[in-house]
Amino acid sequence: MKLTYLLLPILLAVTCLAQDGWNAHEGGLLKYRVMIRFGEEPDTLPDCWRFGRVSAVAVDSAGNVYVAQRGPHADPIVVFDAKGKYIRSWGKGVFSIPHGLRVDASDHVWVTDTGYHLVMEFTNDGKLVRTLGTKGKPDATQDTFNRPTDVAFFKNGDFLVTDGYGNSRVVKFSRDGKYLMEWGKRGKGPGEFDTPHVAVIDSHQNVYVSDRENNRIQIFDSNGKFLRQWTHLGATQGMDISPKDELWIVSHRNREENLVPPQLEMERALNR
Repeated sequence: MKLTYLLLPILLAVTCLAQDGWNAHEGGLLKYRVMIRFGEEPDTLPDCWRFGRVSAVAVDSAGNVYVAQRGPHADPIVVFDAKGKYIRSWGKGVFSIPHGLRVDASDHVWVTDTGYHLVMEFTNDGKLVRTLGTKGKPDATQDTFNRPTDVAFFKNGDFLVTDGYGNSRVVKFSRDGKYLMEWGKRGKGPGEFDTPHVAVIDSHQNVYVSDRENNRIQIFDSNGKFLRQWTHLGATQGMDISPKDELWIVSHRNREENLVPPQLEMERALNR
């Protein structure tokens, strides 16, 4: 599958080759073209439609792009082909505040809702498959969340939820949605969080969690054992990982949004 990365306007592209570095890369390592009006030019949206705040994007196995947006002038989930041509949309009346958006290996679409405190799984045409959490009831039990932010998937179908804005934990479920375990509490120590915002899983099944307000990424094994952390990337907003373990990060410092090129490849090179 050809990988395509859709980015909001980026002010600075950086590469970080040391744990305490934050240096702009001068050269041609990272080349990209910002499609600032993706999905709007050429305009193939239904009449009078326009985006509100876009909270997340994801790409399925066919290269179609799923956009989660919060404005009143379009459906919450809008789907485009790789060139930005409108295909379909869905989700009107379903969500309160759509936040995270992921597509799994079966091309099912997962959305976290920080208003209803839910995690929802859909087919790619918007049919609801299942819901985790209790609608409108924030808590920190095995069957509730408090403003969950993201979902990440293991190879065997098990998955994680970062529970995220209201709680400070990562919750692990089996592929059929059974609660397995959780880790984390509010704090600054290893395995503690202040806004676990997004998570991804590499080919070795290690888990990378954006501990956003602590300005770090914490790395765990598949059962939550702390392995190490990266503290040189600022407050990480978004992460995606390729099948080759190329970890792409959107981060910010001093009100600048930054695209950080693949981190795992550089880390491995430094450790050789």
